[in-house]
Amino acid sequence: MVSWQGAIDDLVERHFDHLVHLRRHLHQFPEPSGFETQTSFHLYTLLGDAGIDVQLGPNGCGVIADCICGADSDEDSSLRRIAVRGDIDALRIHDEKDVAYRSQCDGIMHACGHDVHTAIAAGTMLVLHDIPSAAFPAPFAARGILQPAEETCHGASELITDGVIDDVDAIFSVHVDPSLQIGQVGLRRGVLTASCDEFSITIRGTGGHGARPHLAKDPIGAAADLIHAMYLHVPRVTDSQESVVLSIGQISGGHSFNVIPETLTLRGSLRTLSTKVRDISVAHLHRIAQSIGALTETSITIEFGISAPPVDNHRRETEIVRKVATRILGSESIVKIDRPSMGSEDFAFYLQRIPGCMARLGCASTNRGGQGLHTTLFDVDEDAIRIGVRLMANSMIESAMGNID
Repeated sequence: MVSWQGAIDDLVERHFDHLVHLRRHLHQFPEPSGFETQTSFHLYTLLGDAGIDVQLGPNGCGVIADCICGADSDEDSSLRRIAVRGDIDALRIHDEKDVAYRSQCDGIMHACGHDVHTAIAAGTMLVLHDIPSAAFPAPFAARGILQPAEETCHGASELITDGVIDDVDAIFSVHVDPSLQIGQVGLRRGVLTASCDEFSITIRGTGGHGARPHLAKDPIGAAADLIHAMYLHVPRVTDSQESVVLSIGQISGGHSFNVIPETLTLRGSLRTLSTKVRDISVAHLHRIAQSIGALTETSITIEFGISAPPVDNHRRETEIVRKVATRILGSESIVKIDRPSMGSEDFAFYLQRIPGCMARLGCASTNRGGQGLHTTLFDVDEDAIRIGVRLMANSMIESAMGNID
């Protein structure tokens, strides 16, 4: 083991209890997308007090942390800059766990592991900052991107617009995976997750008395026909070997049991693995809406909002993570991900612009961590933090060294 590898292991152990404390603090005091001001200030203070250069993101949400590894800060402009990203926002879910660090914010919970991702990214920066300069095989600049608003798919794009990766050469991240055991790392080169398009449908009809539907143009009946048609026909216009998932998650309309409302709105998501399938599906959605509108004599409009492209892992960076995971955990730790997930991740925006890799990090054990993401009982085995920091710190140094073509 070379000196920097041993230094990482020693420093991870030195920081581990503090990182667990950080994760539990974040879990107790979660903030939803776009409101992560206290989380950001806590991280800003923590990393700044450690001597790392920090700045707050737009509107006080998010933190950008920078340090020079193995060289004086004067050499910053000429060095490769490698980034680690962690997301900091929580979900509007009620935490039902019976643990001391249960969420203290009613109806808000870290149910997707972002508290763990944040602890890993912050821990990686602390470890890299504390490694003696002489131990690094080559100097480089490290950047920690503690990103807000991943769940609403606009945090990454806003930071990119703000210039956060303009001078970054490669980026790495992890996402906890409760289907994997502690010590396992899931990897897939190429497409890892689906794109996700959020859409809103407004159906306008004519209101009326519930006893006389023939005098109204019922948007609720139109919605029933529309949902059935979308669920049945959207998958039928794509190759059966392609993946497309359409889901309606919200229906809003009406105020009384005996009144046919004038309008009704639906909100949902469309998930695909390629731009071609997405475009075909979107076009067919509009055709279906037009047909159902004509059939029910209602006006149906579809508006697409925030979307995230597929996470598309780059070859070189994926091989770096594979090499590191094999070295620190053993070849048996690598889990080949055969099929992309139909979930989405706005880490994809970074990968559209610079090379990088997102790995799946096992967080389940016999005692903790088997509950699904986005559930009220979600939790992790906190050894995932230890493994995640080792994986990210080693991968960033390997990337800076440029050992893999």
